[in-house]
Amino acid sequence: MNGKQLKNSILQWAIQGKLVPQDPNDEPASVLLDKIRQEKERLIKEKKIKRDKNASIIYRGEDNSYYEKILATGEVKCIDEEIPFEIPTSWSWARLMNVSIYIQRGKSPKYSPIKKYPVVAQKCNQWAGFSIDKAQFIEPGTLSKYAAERILQDEDLMWNSTGLGTLGRMAVYYARLNPYELAVADSHVTVIRLFKPFMSPLFFYFYFASPTVQSVIEDKSDGSTKQKELSTTTVCNYLVPIPPRNEQTRIISKVTSLLPVIEKYGTQQEKLDKLNRTINEQIKKSVLQEAIQGKLVPQNASEGTAQELLEQIKTEKLKLVKEGKLKKSALNDSVIFRGDDNKYYELIDGSPVCIDEFLPFQIPETWIWCKVKDLLDIQTGASFKKEQANANKKGIRILRGGNILPNKYIFKDDDVFVSEEFVNANTILKKNCIITPAVTSLENIGKMAVIEKDYNNVSAGGFVFIFSPYIQDFNHSLLLAYFLQSPFLIEAMRGITKKSGAAFYNLGKERLKELYLPLPPMAEQSRVVAKIKEVLSSIMSR
Repeated sequence: MNGKQLKNSILQWAIQGKLVPQDPNDEPASVLLDKIRQEKERLIKEKKIKRDKNASIIYRGEDNSYYEKILATGEVKCIDEEIPFEIPTSWSWARLMNVSIYIQRGKSPKYSPIKKYPVVAQKCNQWAGFSIDKAQFIEPGTLSKYAAERILQDEDLMWNSTGLGTLGRMAVYYARLNPYELAVADSHVTVIRLFKPFMSPLFFYFYFASPTVQSVIEDKSDGSTKQKELSTTTVCNYLVPIPPRNEQTRIISKVTSLLPVIEKYGTQQEKLDKLNRTINEQIKKSVLQEAIQGKLVPQNASEGTAQELLEQIKTEKLKLVKEGKLKKSALNDSVIFRGDDNKYYELIDGSPVCIDEFLPFQIPETWIWCKVKDLLDIQTGASFKKEQANANKKGIRILRGGNILPNKYIFKDDDVFVSEEFVNANTILKKNCIITPAVTSLENIGKMAVIEKDYNNVSAGGFVFIFSPYIQDFNHSLLLAYFLQSPFLIEAMRGITKKSGAAFYNLGKERLKELYLPLPPMAEQSRVVAKIKEVLSSIMSR
């Protein structure tokens, strides 16, 4: 249960009479409602308010059903279907208009830059509380057009009454929070003024904030999908539970004492939820970083060295060049070595240059440092014009960035297909190659997937890189993909990106080729891959 759910539960218990015990010495709510009717009669006689022709009394009959009697006509009807929940015997149900002295939408104001009389709009009413700082101001000269009852009074309820996203939000107006002389409401806010000697506005705020009201607020509203509206008639006719006055005070005291605790709980729960959402990814990153540093499995001297593997790779590259499958420039291998001072150097233009600053960790003695270009051929996927896409989904399927997930790729229903004539044969995906987004959002840089079989009709798109290892071994490809997803390489890749548009980053091919990458012996690679699979499988099954 998160903080919001706990708060909703507390509010629901409060408005159902389940949060604090009932006191048999409390004056029942039915007596309280009688006093309100008497007070209304006095105000009517003094011509301070008008008689409401829809005024009613709600009571429970001998059959245990709820009935509503319209006082003006004597009409009685059963309203069991409207009652949302049971309440204690000392409580009563009433229409909001029968416990309020004023319910009215605000007026559309003429705004002014003169900061004298603020207008409470929907943005002022947040569940976090009321904020006068968000208010605009009316033209001072128009204040005379506002009847006295339209001036907000202390503890008025302000209910947002239009628009999805804001509809139903409520706040209590506290005069002490308004540094200005007075305030009025705009036409999107309904002002509810209760009989405060008998009714606590804060209890009603809790009621209207509860799931009972908020879960159906849109259903109670009128208008189109885009412009829902809570009419004044609907507000007036809302059923509200009425506790005894003393119990209202006890409920308020209990809820207000719990809210800081709930907020603290909610904050801690959010932290825990975030940890639960991210812990697997954090473990994955840790495992991959341990793997790339040679700390995941022990080294075995009998398995040879990575230098021997690198010589095999050079031999394979030479073969591919002779067969015309690889450009001669691919033979320009990096020369990286450890000097007598135990620092790493790279021969650049025939001169040794210290590269320790680019190598933030030590690797085992049997490993070597090299560059991405030494181990992988990098190609960009197929480029084609939008109009060349095949609407019949025939031809070559194109995998884009959205097809690439961490350590796997998927086919999607909205995949693009193009005719073979628009796709270079070199971009057809073969077993052991690795695909990764070339242009993507910052958080998706480094997503890698190893192709597990040869395809005749699947290629990558122009915003995807195809990495082809020179050694055709599946575990070798998996190891390189895992290493490229390590925090070390992810950080390096992000460091060489260039912004492309508002939200995308371009991972340049030539810059990518020059990144440093550690290489273990071939036999150790298989053990590292097996261990990574084991750990990742374990955390994913949690």
